[in-house]
Amino acid sequence: MPNLPRYSLLTIAVFAAMVIAAAQNPPVPTTKSTTTFTEMKSLVGEWEAVQDGVTVKETYALTANGSVLMAETRPGNEPPMITMFTMDGDHLIATHYCIAGNQPQMVTGVPDDLQKGVTFTLARVTGMKTPDDWHNTGLTVTLDDKDHMTQRWTYLYKGAAGTTTFHYTRKK
Repeated sequence: MPNLPRYSLLTIAVFAAMVIAAAQNPPVPTTKSTTTFTEMKSLVGEWEAVQDGVTVKETYALTANGSVLMAETRPGNEPPMITMFTMDGDHLIATHYCIAGNQPQMVTGVPDDLQKGVTFTLARVTGMKTPDDWHNTGLTVTLDDKDHMTQRWTYLYKGAAGTTTFHYTRKK
């Protein structure tokens, strides 16, 4: 081997290590779920709606190193509910911790963008005492503009389906 200066050997060694590391950890392609979840992160902050004369406050925050979007919903003087949004491959998952004591887990198909609406449908529900218990069966979140959001929740109670729509305005 020719007599190379030490800094040249060091440069070659560092370059070789980078090539090996890149081959072992190829870049993760951007998926539709990644793009949509990034859009959902724009919801972080405080929102408010009025439903049947009751003020509903909703606060979004990122947790788990930015991998989970948490929504805390406080309808009037009721206890808060939590909905956790996260990615799972090509899908988004919303798990809702309801004041009814159950936890519907809802999943998207390959999600579209937030301005068109992201729809979650029921995959399973835990915590129900009877099959007739009230529980959510779906959610569509639409960002109408940067300060207005619509949520359309579907539910089932004693075999009857229903829908509740909330129109939120950003407060902070």
